[in-house]
Amino acid sequence: MRKVFVLFAITSLSVIGILMYFNLKFSFLLLIVIPLIVMGFYDMFQSKKSIRRNFPLLGRMRYLLESLGPEIRQYFVETDLDGKPFNRLQRSLVYQRSKKENDTQPFGTQLNVYDEGYEWINHSIRAISFSQIDENPRVRIGSSQCEQPYNASLFNISAMSYGSLSKNAILALNSGAQQGGFYHNTGEGGLSKYHLTGGDVVWNIGTGYFSCRDDNGRFSYEAFTIRAAYDNVKMIEIKFSQGAKPGHGGILPKEKVTDEIAEIRLVSKGHDIISPPTHSAFTTPLELMDFVKLLRKGSGGKPIGIKICIGNKSEFLSICKAMVASQTYIDFITVDGGEGGTGAAPQEYSDHVGMPLREALAFVYDALNGFGLKDQIKIICSGKIITGFDIIKNLSIGADLCNSARGMMFALGCIQALECHANTCPTGVATQNPELMKGLVPEEKSIRVARFQHETVKSAMDLMASAGIAHPDDVDRTVVSTRIDKTQVKTFYEIYPELVKGCLLNEESVPQDFLYFWRKASVDKF
Repeated sequence: MRKVFVLFAITSLSVIGILMYFNLKFSFLLLIVIPLIVMGFYDMFQSKKSIRRNFPLLGRMRYLLESLGPEIRQYFVETDLDGKPFNRLQRSLVYQRSKKENDTQPFGTQLNVYDEGYEWINHSIRAISFSQIDENPRVRIGSSQCEQPYNASLFNISAMSYGSLSKNAILALNSGAQQGGFYHNTGEGGLSKYHLTGGDVVWNIGTGYFSCRDDNGRFSYEAFTIRAAYDNVKMIEIKFSQGAKPGHGGILPKEKVTDEIAEIRLVSKGHDIISPPTHSAFTTPLELMDFVKLLRKGSGGKPIGIKICIGNKSEFLSICKAMVASQTYIDFITVDGGEGGTGAAPQEYSDHVGMPLREALAFVYDALNGFGLKDQIKIICSGKIITGFDIIKNLSIGADLCNSARGMMFALGCIQALECHANTCPTGVATQNPELMKGLVPEEKSIRVARFQHETVKSAMDLMASAGIAHPDDVDRTVVSTRIDKTQVKTFYEIYPELVKGCLLNEESVPQDFLYFWRKASVDKF
């Protein structure tokens, strides 16, 4: 190919020279051919790209086609059931509901109901009329030690930071939360003025203590109390880990760190902002309980919770043991599945670190029930939840309410371009580029966020009514069935047998499956 290119260059220049010699008006070809020849010779002599070195000029097509690959697959190749992490059917449903368009489906399901993993709701002969159920039920969050309990919606905005998302995206989400009466989790990137425009807020505090840190990056109680007193801040969430990269710490590329973001987070700019993998404000489960009490005091008695992607089971059991030993209750626990993730993360972390939501949710519910703590604590779950059926599935396993991140991004106009980490999001959702950001108009997109949330909750309540259930509290593990193989079906109750309440309080009654982790768990160390 190198010889072919040289021959092409010599021939092209010769032909143009002859044309010019006979005064024919083809000199404009020089403007096209000369740059191509220069590029080709550069390719021949550069040493970094083997394909371009061996196939001058032509080899560049490989990189062009590779860069266009995701768009070609998404718009021309994908079927309705293709596309990762969300297929076209799922994305279209969010778009339809956010625009309040017809979301019904003709001619039956496109799913293969005999595939392993297919799931369905066990409806009831005694279904309840839709008119007899509350389309917007509330869930009270707050233990007996909480002075300002909060009545949350069934479906809310999961943790996404300002910085990872654009200013306009945060404004639209917060306004949508205000319109729809649900909460907006700040993500670990700090509490900005864009989170305080009227919607209810859950302030997520991660290991970087953004918006409540001192000059050394440690927790600042003074900075915390100032912001925790804001009326919009309804709950405080201590972030241990997230589904995208559990055990890693958050990442904000330096390209996204503006002067404003650095000021909000109380950090300097010019470098990637990487949160530490662990907290410095506490090191043991008992110290965590002290930290919970400190935050409860500093916030005036607002609900204090934790966000965690389950890894080592004994560490979560250690937290449960510490609650029992200290008689201090966390008000809520947000369980993030390992399949979650809106931000940038190393591929191995996204693919192979963290317990998937279903197993994690069952484990957390059973652990809390086994220690006799569930009555005090609400479980919030997040991880690929975008439909009413997704909500019912997670309520069935043990959740009290649900959060969604990527579903809310779709409602904002996200097209799953998979450029969240590159600051080049074409819809203005996950970028700090002003030229891209201006494409997202908060006043328009906030309405879509509110519609999507409302229609999804309504769908969940309709499904409950079809199962003869009037309230989310009554959804249990018998409600949903899943196909194990071609001929075997089980309910979640059969797949995840519930623990007897209080059985984890004494070693003699601990089930065999929990015994190893129970013995390893300690209030003095994680």
